[in-house]
Amino acid sequence: MKKLSQHTICTKKKCFSAETIRRLSLYLRNLRKFKESSLEIISSGEISKCSNVSPEQFRRDLSYFGEFGKRGVGYEIERLISELESILGIDKRWRVALVGVGSLGSALLAFEGFSKFNLKIACAFDIDSNKIGKEIYGVRIHSVENLAEVIKTDNIEIAIITTLPDLAQQVADKLMGAGIKGILNFAPVALRTNDGVFISNVDMACELESLIFFVDQRRIDKERRAGKKSEF
Repeated sequence: MKKLSQHTICTKKKCFSAETIRRLSLYLRNLRKFKESSLEIISSGEISKCSNVSPEQFRRDLSYFGEFGKRGVGYEIERLISELESILGIDKRWRVALVGVGSLGSALLAFEGFSKFNLKIACAFDIDSNKIGKEIYGVRIHSVENLAEVIKTDNIEIAIITTLPDLAQQVADKLMGAGIKGILNFAPVALRTNDGVFISNVDMACELESLIFFVDQRRIDKERRAGKKSEF
């Protein structure tokens, strides 16, 4: 299994982590905002500030892929957007499959922002006979039993899982059997996947629990410090 957070990518000269790719996506998002404001040139300081990284980190991330700026001038926003889109592979259209058309799955079908990244949920699957055969936000809902046939016919390589936890592994197995190479998993369960399949987990409960832990620890620290002061 290749979890994106643990994956290292190597070119002929350098190796970098998946976090570098995540930051490139963040840079791209911010660059598009600058472009909307009619700005043409941007410095590493300006883009790094809104991306919450240092200028050195920003330049290092770009250096893995080439030289895109001019010393003393900065970066041409339109050109850098084009370069980042090419690096990330979203300069072409990607069709995505979604499995599990519950509340979360339906919300993802309704999300219009995918088009900005050249992504389109092309088909969806569910086990609910009341949903199968219908269209939700323009996407046809198929039976999970027909998953392999539809995915192979549509030549889809990426899928999103939004099923209940006890169904997620079975769904992942079906997706891999159909030729899926990348899975975005929203089900709160660790999936077993083949070596040739990349997986990215979005576990909102774990993220919230981690956040609560740090907030609570800060509260405990403040109470401890306040208690020490009251002793004097």
